[in-house]
Amino acid sequence: MEQLFPGEVLSGAFFIFLNRYRDHIKVLFWDGDGFVIWYKRLEKGTFSSKGSETSLDRRTFLMLLEGITPKKLQSRFSL
Repeated sequence: MEQLFPGEVLSGAFFIFLNRYRDHIKVLFWDGDGFVIWYKRLEKGTFSSKGSETSLDRRTFLMLLEGITPKKLQSRFSL
């Protein structure tokens, strides 16, 4: 995996993997002393196709896990 993402594997980044049917998700990340894998399987429905981006912000990632499909994201406040 280090060959695919040089310098990013141990940076604390989350790596999201969806299966072909988009009803299983695995999240892999390094927590400082080992890798952690989260696995979620949906009983009904699929995960959003909006999550196929190469990079997700925290809000979009949490919505993906909850099964929310955003139509349009707008910030309430500008930073």
